[in-house]
Amino acid sequence: MTNANCLGIWMDHSSAHLTEFTTGPMTSTIESKFTQQEEGETLNKSEKLMHNKEQHEQAEFYKEIIEEIRNYKEVLLFGPTTAKNELHNILKADHRFADIKIEVLSAEKMNKNEQHTFIKDYFSKQQIRF
Repeated sequence: MTNANCLGIWMDHSSAHLTEFTTGPMTSTIESKFTQQEEGETLNKSEKLMHNKEQHEQAEFYKEIIEEIRNYKEVLLFGPTTAKNELHNILKADHRFADIKIEVLSAEKMNKNEQHTFIKDYFSKQQIRF
C-alpha cells in the first residue's frame, strides 16, 4: 500500500478538511454552502423552507466529499460532530465504496497541524499491522 492511497477527513457540518497521508501536508477544504446567515434569511421566510434548503445543501456538501473519497483505498473520518457518521452511513449504503476501508473516530476541534499529526499517527499505526 502506498501512502497516497490514504485520506484523512476532519469534518463537521460546515467544513471538511481533506488531508492525504503523505510526507508533507497535502490538504484541501470543502465548505458547506449552508451558512448561518443563509439559515437566518431562510428561517425568516419559513421553517420548512429552511430545513429543505439545509438538507439540500448538506447533501451537496457530502456529494463533494464523496467524489474525493472515490480516489482512495483507506479513509479516516474524524471530527467533533455527527457529520462524520452521517457521511459514513451514506458511504456504507453505496456499493461503489465496498472496497474502501473507512474508519470513523471522534475528535475535538483541531487546527491543520493537529489534523495532519492525527492522520499521520493513525495511518502509521495501520501500516505497521500489515
